[in-house]
Amino acid sequence: MSQAERKRGNNEPVDTTKTVAFSINGEPCTAYKGESVIQAAQRAGVDIPHFCWHPDLSVPGNCRICMVEVEQDKGDPWFDIGCNMPVTEGMRVLTESDTVKKLRRETMQFITLNHPVDCGICNKAGECLLQDYHYEHNGKASLSIDRKNHATKFFPLSDRIMLDNERCIMCTRCVRFTHEVSETHALAAVHRGDHALIRPAEDANFNDDVYSDNVIDICPVGALLSRQNMDNARVWYTKATPSVCPGCSRGCSINIWHRKPEWALKALDPELNTRIERVTPLENPAVNGTWICNKARDLALLFERPRATKAMVQGMPVPLDEAIERAAMLLQGARKVVALVSSWASNEELAAFSTAFASRLGASLTAYAKADHAPQPGETLEDHLLIKADKNPNLTAAAARFPLLPADVTGALSGADVVLVWGEGVSQAVLPAGATIIRLDGYAHDHHAAAHVFIPLSIQTERDGHYTNFEGTVTPFTACFEPKAPVAHAEQLFAHLADTAATRRPAGVGA
Repeated sequence: MSQAERKRGNNEPVDTTKTVAFSINGEPCTAYKGESVIQAAQRAGVDIPHFCWHPDLSVPGNCRICMVEVEQDKGDPWFDIGCNMPVTEGMRVLTESDTVKKLRRETMQFITLNHPVDCGICNKAGECLLQDYHYEHNGKASLSIDRKNHATKFFPLSDRIMLDNERCIMCTRCVRFTHEVSETHALAAVHRGDHALIRPAEDANFNDDVYSDNVIDICPVGALLSRQNMDNARVWYTKATPSVCPGCSRGCSINIWHRKPEWALKALDPELNTRIERVTPLENPAVNGTWICNKARDLALLFERPRATKAMVQGMPVPLDEAIERAAMLLQGARKVVALVSSWASNEELAAFSTAFASRLGASLTAYAKADHAPQPGETLEDHLLIKADKNPNLTAAAARFPLLPADVTGALSGADVVLVWGEGVSQAVLPAGATIIRLDGYAHDHHAAAHVFIPLSIQTERDGHYTNFEGTVTPFTACFEPKAPVAHAEQLFAHLADTAATRRPAGVGA
């Protein structure tokens, strides 16, 4: 089965040009030819419970909780799992009949037979399918009078993931992910029946799977746990803000989880209220589907680096407005300004820069798009799934407006009496010794103090905007937090700098 067919979540290819008429619970519906009952039901707004089925993985039919009834004109109805049942013309499907409900209750009794009742301490509590389905489709105590089988409580699948075998219901989503999506074949099921366990494959290392943390998301129970995020915050204390991963030019859609204001901690470190708790995929069929790489999971390490919070002139801290006025005066008096434009800037910021400086500085300005970040040692350069070699989120949009900075940086900066460096990736050593340097950045670096003027900027988690990925797809991101210190928003800053360079009248552009 091809990757394209797997992404449709069905063992049979789906033809979206042909439709099939059928009914669900007496309501007329339409399915694509080859589509399964569970897929067609989802598009019709009818939820059929499922554990092992996943829309981007193959269909194993393990859990049997998606059982449905099919009415017949003659004879008794028949029953089958909705995940692996293709819709046929005129089919009459029942998902809430008394018999179907009875089968679900019995299946839930079987699935929870050896499952520990530790919801109160489980990291999956609040978003656990087993917990939700128990209350929705069963809601009864176990009928078994035998002791539960005990298995390995904490088994390290990798340096990033802990496995609680007692919670595992053997849906095999994680195994199928490593075989069909990441293609590392790093996980397998060993033994049989209620002794079956998920284990690393003998000839593979799960640490080498750069997409491994996706198995945490797709695990329907609390069996697969992030070792980084274990016991940090309950899901109901946090909320998700849609954003874009800046780790490469793919620009995957993500959710950044952080603490809700109404659940702010008052007695502990206030920094806990404004930190990133976790990062998960935000489904976007045009960009990343339902997956992200582990680099996106670790964005807290990138976003929460030491921030630049003080404006400086000649290395001395000054008020933000004073630094902006000083930079504007330097730009006004320059004969030749060379600007190195950030590839981490949003489309809105790039447009503001282009509009403001093109109109005010005209022929005296030369601008180049530059890469703020380069691949790090040991980092995956590019692969078959999502990861791209360009480690910047918006170099495509920056390069569409400005020529790329040539390899001969010294030659590109030749003759400039003012160099404006926006963002990271440019060391002090490559800048002309006699030129006036203006730096704009959101993160702390030693070379900021060597600049004639330094202006601190807001970062992605503090502003709204859009990125354009390598394919030209534009994706929005939304602010998660307020700036922690007086910093400038680049979009307003550039218009202000250009205006002040022309009028020499200072004004505030703070956040």
